[in-house]
Amino acid sequence: MIVSKGSIAQEGDLVELVGLSYKHFMLKLEYGVEFHTHRGIVRHDDLIGKEWGSQVFSHNGSPFFMLQPALPDLLKEIPRATQILYPKDIAFMLHTMGIGPGVSVIEAGTGSGALTIALAYAVGKEGRVFSYEIKESTQAVARRNLDRLGLTENIEFFVKDIAGGFDQTGVDALILDVANPYDYIGQARVGLKLGGYFACICPTTNQVIMVLNALRQNNFAFIDVCEVSVRYYKPEPLRFRPTDRMVAHTGYLVFGRPVNIDPNQMDHKLLKETKMVSVLDEEFGDARKDIEESESE
Repeated sequence: MIVSKGSIAQEGDLVELVGLSYKHFMLKLEYGVEFHTHRGIVRHDDLIGKEWGSQVFSHNGSPFFMLQPALPDLLKEIPRATQILYPKDIAFMLHTMGIGPGVSVIEAGTGSGALTIALAYAVGKEGRVFSYEIKESTQAVARRNLDRLGLTENIEFFVKDIAGGFDQTGVDALILDVANPYDYIGQARVGLKLGGYFACICPTTNQVIMVLNALRQNNFAFIDVCEVSVRYYKPEPLRFRPTDRMVAHTGYLVFGRPVNIDPNQMDHKLLKETKMVSVLDEEFGDARKDIEESESE
């Protein structure tokens, strides 16, 4: 369980110790255990029973604040076998795709489990996460990360090449975090329910273009592409201004929803508005048709 209820730290709770220079330590409280750090020894027994937000000290007087860890802090601290998605991208995807309690989600690939953790936390006990990874050794790292947070109860892991398709159909949402998502749009459509939510992340523009073509070829509508940037400000009333650094481009997020259309009753205007067809197809369709007819003569 990531966040415990109540105002008092108890045995079994996850704790974040924040010291000088914003040095962070994560630990799970257990009676009789000591946490050893270069800033001194912190006894778990001294933390259990204290209020969250209390200032605590190591044996040599080094100060810390004892906090409940937020999900982004946990994601940044997990051991990694692969590059993880940034919390800003994960949060935007969860919100845009309506991923919450009771939702069923497929993700591919598992990677180090950062997105898996966020999905498992979001869907709750009534939801389900189906996580696919082609490398068993990589997924083992994710399993350990999720075990540490107590979030394996609502997850099913699969070591499989998704080129052969997913074992589930009719899920509410599906996220591709793989190097070549455009190769698996057909498999994603089969796994999703009609009107479900699709998303993938692409680091480069040429990948986005290939995904857009694949989405349209597989009857996806409501297609959107965006990127998320986060800029912090100095919380100083007398010199309030942006901080010197910001988390800018980390990848392009591509969204879409599979729909069903009757070829005999298509409304072209609606298809264009939902990005199911390209504006360029309409602008240059007649010219392309003329070229094709002239070439066939």
